[in-house]
Amino acid sequence: MDEFPPPPLPAASYPVLPPPPIGETPFTQASALLHRIRTAVGSVMLGQAAVVDQVLVAFIAGGHVLLEGKPGLGKTHLVLALAATFGGQFRRIQFTPDLMPGDVTGHSLYDMSRQEFRLKQGPVFCNLLLADEINRAPAKTQAALLEVMQENQVTIDGQSLPLAPPFMTLATQNPIEQEGTYPLPEAQLDRFLMKVQIDYPNAGEEEAIVAGSTSGAGGLDARQIQAFATGQDILQLQALAASLACVPDVIAYAVRLVRATRSSQGMTMGAGTRGAIALVKVGKAFALLSGRQYVTPDDIKSAALPVLRHRVVLSPEMAISGQRVDDFLSGLLRTVEAPR
Repeated sequence: MDEFPPPPLPAASYPVLPPPPIGETPFTQASALLHRIRTAVGSVMLGQAAVVDQVLVAFIAGGHVLLEGKPGLGKTHLVLALAATFGGQFRRIQFTPDLMPGDVTGHSLYDMSRQEFRLKQGPVFCNLLLADEINRAPAKTQAALLEVMQENQVTIDGQSLPLAPPFMTLATQNPIEQEGTYPLPEAQLDRFLMKVQIDYPNAGEEEAIVAGSTSGAGGLDARQIQAFATGQDILQLQALAASLACVPDVIAYAVRLVRATRSSQGMTMGAGTRGAIALVKVGKAFALLSGRQYVTPDDIKSAALPVLRHRVVLSPEMAISGQRVDDFLSGLLRTVEAPR
């Protein structure tokens, strides 16, 4: 993996950590590359620094992301920019009520000229898959992604076909419009490593977005990002993040957080063991993003809301009172003691 200095930022507010010193070790080279990816995506995705970080750490942790936000906030733009950094293949599926499973995974077609069935691969055969408005398709079509997300393979007519790594699914849903939608079942929600919420940028950031998008120079066009990494580089980043040290006390802290969601009176359903595993995996990716070779309790805290918010269900009494899941989880972070 080559060493790359981070490119200059545009004239917009995007907070970035100072890059770690470049050295000869694989860790410092990987950390520098990760910072360059972060900066490149952030240069065209203004006003969403936290979202960029969360999607990036999910990718490095080898998981999938459920993106929730109102239309027009740049969800497709974000995925295009990430794919451009490593020359990855990007595909988008617009989920609709009449979408069939074969439209997602692919199907067999009979070739009259050859007198045989030929396999037509679906759009899931890519590196970054954007499942747009996934909750607008019926359950059988949503379920077509289950094997893809869990096993990184597709089975068509009894034939299992592996997907070329790296692979990541980013599914979007609109939190406002619920008419004509099919809510994702808990079993499929749990397949997503993180649920990332996109909100409006502040006034200054929004002005920079409007100015850049209407300048005619393509200043915020994701296609201006030239690939400076490869798919193999991403796989090395994923392997390095998985190998980072996480002491037993930090693992125990992640488990205590998850168990607290089950024992609280404000929850109808708490997070399962997969939630604790996800906390540690995402915590390792946050540590690599911060230039550290070990996981701290703060990394687990940074991962807690996006990792757990879709794995728990508030009790009806709490929901009626107007409390949000994020409010409840923030309260748990304050009450569950972290190791020193």
